[in-house]
Amino acid sequence: MAYIQVPEGVPGIRSLVQFRPETGKPLYDLAQALLRGPSPLSPAERELIAAFVSSRNECGFCRNSHAAAARSLYGDEKQVVDEALQSYQQANLSGKMKALLNIAGKVQVTGKSVTPADIDAARTAGADDRDIHDTVLIAATFSMFNRYVDGLASFTPTNEAEYEAMGKRMGENGYQFPKK
Repeated sequence: MAYIQVPEGVPGIRSLVQFRPETGKPLYDLAQALLRGPSPLSPAERELIAAFVSSRNECGFCRNSHAAAARSLYGDEKQVVDEALQSYQQANLSGKMKALLNIAGKVQVTGKSVTPADIDAARTAGADDRDIHDTVLIAATFSMFNRYVDGLASFTPTNEAEYEAMGKRMGENGYQFPKK
């Protein structure tokens, strides 16, 4: 049960943005820009970064929903999402994506843990300034989203099928502000 009065049964961040639409809409707009706007990283890769950071933050709702969206977007290669969440260094990902997940993981702890060596490793693996920028911003934003969702104890479904449907919807439609 959420710590504040939000619509009952509405999962995760959706209930929180309905509680406070004037702050919720900009959060949805930010998610749309980060995860679906122009970027050299594919929407699947950006969803994976969101799921990865959420997993490290132990935010069940965000981890499960964004992993489901990433699986939907990866299509036939969807197993890479679970591989990356288990052990990204062993996952069937490009060297660039592994280097970016390394950076995202450091940002999740604290931005100051990112070192010049981490950036050099990402560049050596093929990342450019925009890849690095987008990774850091997604990691920082999802750390905030995770704390928002968990700090108010929003409803977290336990049924895997709900996340699969949610992920398909997010993969197809992106992040549209929910109507009441």
